[in-house]
Amino acid sequence: MSEEGIIAAGKKVVLSADALRKSYGDVVALDQVSLEVESGEMVVLCGPSGSGKSTLLFVIAGLLSPDGGAVELSGQDLYHLSSSGRTGLRSREIGMVFQDARLLPYLEIEANILAGGGTAERANELIEELGLVDRRSHIPKKLSAGEQQRVGLARALVTNPKLLLADEPSGNLDQGSTELVLAGLKKFVAEGGAALVATHDPEVIKMADRVLTLEKGILQG
Repeated sequence: MSEEGIIAAGKKVVLSADALRKSYGDVVALDQVSLEVESGEMVVLCGPSGSGKSTLLFVIAGLLSPDGGAVELSGQDLYHLSSSGRTGLRSREIGMVFQDARLLPYLEIEANILAGGGTAERANELIEELGLVDRRSHIPKKLSAGEQQRVGLARALVTNPKLLLADEPSGNLDQGSTELVLAGLKKFVAEGGAALVATHDPEVIKMADRVLTLEKGILQG
């Protein structure tokens, strides 16, 4: 069997979302949304602002309960678990990158990266890969927006998650930070991770294995 065949045969479904529904009053954010993401695959989610992209990521992460539908992570039904069970599964299986880095303001970089778990060895590896060595002892307010986002990506990857959920990970970043963030995403997927990325960035879209569009809560392939 060729190397490509071996890789394909070894892929498995990491995320399965089925018929997800979510409304805010009369506004339908998710309307029967179903999708799957496999290991070693990057799926990009496009759509205008307000189309439901962030809502979908939060529902998949177990941070926002849907009105209906199901989410399975590595075969486990997320919303059949207790709140503490969802938290535990999320900490083991999912890394999240938010539009704003959401760093802890008084912790230096390494402590921020390790706030959700992981090892110092892995944190230092990511600090080097993401070009943060000379910022190691800084707190967030001493960092640029691009550096903060790189710390956020490192925090998402430090636990070696199976699924990475990223919401506009390269939005409003300088060129150098964008290149490092994209390299980090590419390496994660190349090593077998599954990624679902909401973005408008054409450079991220170019990296995708599949591109889906969400508009008015309806998902289109």
